[in-house]
Amino acid sequence: MSKNIERVRELIEHVASTGLNTVVFGESGVGKEVVAQNLYQKSPRLGKPFIKINCAALPEGLLESELFGYERGAFTGAEQRKKGKFQLAHSGVLLLDEIGDMSLPLQAKLLHVLQSGGEFSPLGSEKEVKADTWVIAATNHDLKKDIEEGRFREDLYYRLNIIKIYLSPLRERPEDIPPLIDYYIKEYTSMLNNRHIEKPGPKIIDRLCTYSWPGNVRELQNVLKRMLVLGDCGQIVEELFNSERIVSPTSGTDDKLNHHASLSKILDLGGKNSPDSQSFSLKSAKKNAVEMVEREIISHVLGKTDWNRSKASKILKISYKTLLYKISDLNIIPPEK
Repeated sequence: MSKNIERVRELIEHVASTGLNTVVFGESGVGKEVVAQNLYQKSPRLGKPFIKINCAALPEGLLESELFGYERGAFTGAEQRKKGKFQLAHSGVLLLDEIGDMSLPLQAKLLHVLQSGGEFSPLGSEKEVKADTWVIAATNHDLKKDIEEGRFREDLYYRLNIIKIYLSPLRERPEDIPPLIDYYIKEYTSMLNNRHIEKPGPKIIDRLCTYSWPGNVRELQNVLKRMLVLGDCGQIVEELFNSERIVSPTSGTDDKLNHHASLSKILDLGGKNSPDSQSFSLKSAKKNAVEMVEREIISHVLGKTDWNRSKASKILKISYKTLLYKISDLNIIPPEK
């Protein structure tokens, strides 16, 4: 076990009984929600609600109503009163995932709630309600940098960040990979009804320990699922390392050859898009190429953001509605959880 995970476990043991505001830092896919769940499970609040909300997945107005609730008639479509996540998590835990993506106006309202001991007014209400909620936040942002750039409130940072827990990326703690593999193989074997499946051997595990894991534990989970379902662990590992090499920069003649080979593959000029075909036209070839490129880029960004459509639309600089249309039009399918 790595020193980072040992430290995280120590912090969980010390903090779980206190109910102090906590922020879990780390890259996407490292297991920040798992840390929050462990804090909850070791706390006196176990058995009470554990409510999670992704601050990056919803537009600002919708996120505010989800957090604080609203009265009937508060806005168009508010046909009945609804409790917010703070009230639903009363006496339990509220996990604010991706807190770094919360807008500044909403940060101000959250700060007021934390300063007042959990008091707030639902949208459309003049009465204040109070919720006894343990707030745990999680983010892949460098919040201090966000403060310097004016994207995150400094006062909220210090109000939330009483306890800081940092999870290192998987590439920095390869000694954690073998026990993680053992744990997930047992879990997935049970999930697959204990059928006879090929498990990765020592040589495969050693190679997995040298991989960079840009998707962290979530990527490891997906690789193990493929191995258990498809078998041929060696081939899957080769594909993994090949994809890593493709991302790495090349130079000179090799770069030009790779570029032309990739372009020919995308355009498929020797196959169904051949100029010899009756249906061929520059317009149709261009349309097919654009769709392929869009599909690859959108899939890549969605994967990097853990299919957070709101965050992905900001990165791609397209509207949320346009992104949803393209996901449907390009038949981009989310990975199985």
